[in-house]
Amino acid sequence: MSAPEHRRLAEQSPVYVGVLTISDTRTPETDQSGKWMKVALEAVGHVVTHYAIVLDEPDVIRQTVYTWSSEVQAIITSGGTGISHRDQTFEALSGLIQKNIPGFGEVFRMLSYHEVGAAAMLSRAVAGLIDHGTLLFCLPGSLNAVRLGMEKLILPEIAHMVWELKRT
Repeated sequence: MSAPEHRRLAEQSPVYVGVLTISDTRTPETDQSGKWMKVALEAVGHVVTHYAIVLDEPDVIRQTVYTWSSEVQAIITSGGTGISHRDQTFEALSGLIQKNIPGFGEVFRMLSYHEVGAAAMLSRAVAGLIDHGTLLFCLPGSLNAVRLGMEKLILPEIAHMVWELKRT
């Protein structure tokens, strides 16, 4: 079967997703990226079953993702992927990844380069499979970066990816 045929079959089922904002400053009122992700996912028929904002603390990030991984098919995080002292998402979650999807970060940075230039290399966006075969996508926290990653990469492929994981 071709990739378009896979996508067509995959689109028949919603994906159950957790949306996690990682930030020391965001609140439910100011979390534009998390709200946008929820609306975008639901607009194409996916189901957001979990949503939270957690501090950029590795233990809290890791525990939240680990707990959700048995309850959802995908987790999408925003925030904490830069290189500042407080950006700890990569360190917190990369150890949970059992199967890396290197193309996600590579393509995300390539697309970002066209928008922000050389600063795209500062992003440590990453994706992979964690416990229970759950997809994990880690995006930067800015609304522009979230839109880019969601519109160009995650939304077009998430159902197909989940479908592939269920295949025998």
